[in-house]
Amino acid sequence: MTAKILDGKALALKVTNELSEIVADYKKRGLYPKLATVLVGSDPASRVYVNLKKKDSEKIGIDYEEFYYDDISEEDLLLLIDKLNNRADIHGILVQLPLPKHIDTNKILEKIDPLKDVDGFNPLNVGRILLNISDLFPCTPKGVVKILDEYNIPIEGADITIINRSNIIGKPLAAMMINRGGTVTVVHTKTKNLKEKVRNADIVIVGVGKTDFLTSDMVKEGAVVVDVGITREIDGIKGDVKYDEVSKKTSYITPVPGGVGPMTRAMLLENLIICFLKQNDCAR
Repeated sequence: MTAKILDGKALALKVTNELSEIVADYKKRGLYPKLATVLVGSDPASRVYVNLKKKDSEKIGIDYEEFYYDDISEEDLLLLIDKLNNRADIHGILVQLPLPKHIDTNKILEKIDPLKDVDGFNPLNVGRILLNISDLFPCTPKGVVKILDEYNIPIEGADITIINRSNIIGKPLAAMMINRGGTVTVVHTKTKNLKEKVRNADIVIVGVGKTDFLTSDMVKEGAVVVDVGITREIDGIKGDVKYDEVSKKTSYITPVPGGVGPMTRAMLLENLIICFLKQNDCAR
């Protein structure tokens, strides 16, 4: 068996083209969606991510404003978020993570207006996911679900194992899958008998940040594998899946790069448009 590729890059292009048309239409009416990003510190990976978000925004016509600080106190950062919350011209606020250790990340995320929370990390938005009343989801989990939907891979009734327990990926994704009728098991690198818990899954989603972590003996024949892992190495970006061997056993698989990564970025833009429409009382 040779796996079919879950092409996140192609799907992301399809999504961004649709968003470009929406943005262009609203600009004709004098309405301009705008994203504000906040970056603190000099982490190279964070700078790369922020630059990509700026490029993506400009590509589909979204206005963009960046706030960069070599260093800032927690109090001043909270004040900045307050100002951005109160600016009518800004429809989405993204605080690039990780933040420096002297800043309480939870305080910052809680401070962001839920209507401008393009990352979907505010506790109110997370709670709405658990209650299955949300239309705003964290970008990576949302991208994973959208890929599965695009390729008509059923979630309802599927046994799904998520190898990630983070607030950003594993927890919200588990809730989203449960809401769609999936039977979900959440495991992590400290889980006992990990292989046995993964091996029976119809869908395996892995995001631990360890190259070649998921091997062919951990998945059953015909499983769907979604690789959320990203590790930057000298010869390029690697995922968590030992692709060459796992792809011979699975029915569908995401590549790295070109899988979940482009979809995460596209979902951020989609979330911004959702926030923009809510703030302007518009139907999409």
